[in-house]
Amino acid sequence: MSYKNLEIWKLAREQSIEIHAMTMSLPKFEFFEERQQIRKSSKTIKFLIYALSSNDETIDHLETLYETHSLTDQILYETLQ
Repeated sequence: MSYKNLEIWKLAREQSIEIHAMTMSLPKFEFFEERQQIRKSSKTIKFLIYALSSNDETIDHLETLYETHSLTDQILYETLQ
């Protein structure tokens, strides 16, 4: 599953585009500092990557626990997977 299929990503993308457009109308004295910072902070891809990586790490831990018989409840394991 791609992050691009996530509704939250789609909403964040729309907001990022709206913010980008808004920055085009800021006064010139805001051009370099605020404009660039708000554009950077409105993009959420890195946070989605962090979340996906954390999810993959959790799945790996679950697999290890199950395979080493520390987690013995198969139904719980499959549900958490």
